[in-house]
Amino acid sequence: MPIYNAPLKDMEFILNDVFKADEFWKNNQNLAHIDRATASAILEEMAKFAKHVILDLNRPADESGGAQFNNGSVTTPAGFKEAFKQFADGGWVGLGASEEWGGQNMPKMLTVLADEMIWSTNPSFMLYPLLTVGAGMALNDRASQQQKQTYLPKMYSGEWSGTMCLTEPHSGTDLGIIKTKAEPNADGSYQISGTKIFITSGEHDLCENIIHLVLAKTPNAPAGSRGISLFIVPKYLVNDDGSLGERNAVAAGSIEHKMGIKGSATCVMNFDAATGYMVGNENEGLAAMFVMMNYERLSMGIQGIGASEYAYQNAAQYATDRLQGRASTGAHSPEKPADSILVHADVRRMLLNVRANNEASRAFAVYVGQQLDITKFSTDAEAVEKANHRVALLTPIAKAYLTDTALQATLDAQMVFGGHGYIREWGMEQCIRDLRIAQIYEGTNGIQALDLIGRKTIKCNAGYMGEYLAEIRESVASLDDALTIKAKTLAICQQVEDLTQFIVEQAKTQADFPSAVAVDYLHAVGLLSFVYMFARISQAAQSKSEAFYQNKIMLGEYYVAKVLPDLAARAARIQSGASVMMQFQHDYFTAQA
Repeated sequence: MPIYNAPLKDMEFILNDVFKADEFWKNNQNLAHIDRATASAILEEMAKFAKHVILDLNRPADESGGAQFNNGSVTTPAGFKEAFKQFADGGWVGLGASEEWGGQNMPKMLTVLADEMIWSTNPSFMLYPLLTVGAGMALNDRASQQQKQTYLPKMYSGEWSGTMCLTEPHSGTDLGIIKTKAEPNADGSYQISGTKIFITSGEHDLCENIIHLVLAKTPNAPAGSRGISLFIVPKYLVNDDGSLGERNAVAAGSIEHKMGIKGSATCVMNFDAATGYMVGNENEGLAAMFVMMNYERLSMGIQGIGASEYAYQNAAQYATDRLQGRASTGAHSPEKPADSILVHADVRRMLLNVRANNEASRAFAVYVGQQLDITKFSTDAEAVEKANHRVALLTPIAKAYLTDTALQATLDAQMVFGGHGYIREWGMEQCIRDLRIAQIYEGTNGIQALDLIGRKTIKCNAGYMGEYLAEIRESVASLDDALTIKAKTLAICQQVEDLTQFIVEQAKTQADFPSAVAVDYLHAVGLLSFVYMFARISQAAQSKSEAFYQNKIMLGEYYVAKVLPDLAARAARIQSGASVMMQFQHDYFTAQA
């Protein structure tokens, strides 16, 4: 039976000791409503919901085949509807939303921790409110006041939900070639026609209305992405008094049969001259949708943390209980037929790899959350500008690196189980299947790497990276010289700075170079970010003698010794360039043996 206990002590250490959240909140007049006690209470309540309500729904939803489609209607797995109502009634959908629209206006550095618990226990369930929150953010940023008043309170209360309708059968990453059309009506509305695929929560039975945010092109729109507009297309039209009117001409044509997250309904949505309302200005829809997409990308990273934490807890418990073999030192109990597999160095290696990933990933997510809080709540224009730069640089890392490392971590956890990790009863194979999508949706991790190396590095002549490196150097300067992580972090800063300058220079003369080295560069920056997180963790723990804190420092030392050397391989691949790839002709990949 899979287990989960929210790592509240670890979470509060990151929040309070590493990032000094209470002090951060007190120094910002727009965050005066939150303090340490309130934050702890929120995390404790979410821990109860995650463990006692949605954890037990996770495996049965997968075993039963997940969401079910019947002639345009979708039924969610048993227990989801009741759990969603409890979730909505508890105010969780609007935890980070503006109080103006019924939310609680909690900071992002807190909500990422609450989200982690749901991702750990039931990722399929999490996807239903997740898209609603993202859609709400896009509307809050770009919609008219009347549109906000009509939709946001109902969405944040959980009475209505939201979606993001981008992808079409022929158009994934290249949204400039979408075919969905928006024909204007005399009353200012539009008729939306087209087909969207891979639409998470496009149809379900959890609430009474679904608000689709749809990308489409108006007549005579400019070619490419410059001609995309954003539209609200409700499942049920909304009357002037706020009540629900007639059914709109939008419906699910089918749902996908997926490798994982089976409880989440991934739909093909057909829009047949459906009534829609433009959000923001014409031809500026993609920029509006990026507000939502960037939120979802950070959320995918948190999905990775959740899966890795769940996998670690179950693997550590299994390793403690499983008796197999003898300790190589001979220090075993004669009365036992065998020793716990924890005595084996290789088992410890795998568990420490997972634990190190969890600690660094969680710290990094809270760090990015803090930067987002500065952009949202700070009144210091200079601080907001720097935080915006940091968020732009690190969003691809949050999405791609955290999910890449999380998948490897869950594979390590599965290996701890041996053969038991491969069968369904222990939950590891579902964990891996559910997590795999996190590397794919919201822009594949390769696309994130291209974004990092192109728009976030080369385009600004490494300006964002320079600011980030300066922060890291300043932060670790106060570390005790006796901590090995201090010198190592400073050395890694220099190595990544050199790699970055090398990339900027090579890109000037080699068009294929950035694409060829993008993933390795993203992982190099990810490794730098994780060692920076361990430096800050060590900084917070160095003056405390309790085992809990000293173990944090030792885990950082493990990371430096056993994981960080991967940077040397990444650097070598970057320096090898693109030529070895590009020498293969096009027909090499299509020729049949």
